[in-house]
Amino acid sequence: MLVINANLEHIEVIQRIAYETWPVAYGNIISAAQITYMLEKAYDTTVLTQQIQGGHQFLLAQNNNGEFVGFAGIGREPMEAMYKLHKLYVLPTAQGTGAGKALLQAACDLAKFQGGEQMILQVNRQNPAVAFYQQQGFAILYEQDLPIGDGYFMNDYIMGKAL
Repeated sequence: MLVINANLEHIEVIQRIAYETWPVAYGNIISAAQITYMLEKAYDTTVLTQQIQGGHQFLLAQNNNGEFVGFAGIGREPMEAMYKLHKLYVLPTAQGTGAGKALLQAACDLAKFQGGEQMILQVNRQNPAVAFYQQQGFAILYEQDLPIGDGYFMNDYIMGKAL
């Protein structure tokens, strides 16, 4: 599995993976209306452009056939030496291939290379990915219920790992 740095030219790839992944990842956890609302908010071309131009770093996983099968997004947090994994999604057809592990490892390596000492992330408390993150050395730090607009909430664990 090859992991590359994404740039503005990869926005459509990131959007495609998000739109193919979210209904499967969250379909049994949150409503279809909330999935649509969150996708439109988080994966709008303008939003992604501003994130990339503002220092948010995206990584793309590419399989042996050259197809992009997943992405991760990280950014430095206001606290010194802390990074946040904002996004990590792998196409349902590519789950179990090592793409998620490769993306997570590359994100942690990148953060560490840039002086990061801790990586944190948010994950829905009902998401099976909680176990994946625990297997990769992340621990649950606390729970958070965050209002995101239109009466929707993100009911998440905040997880962390020393780099």
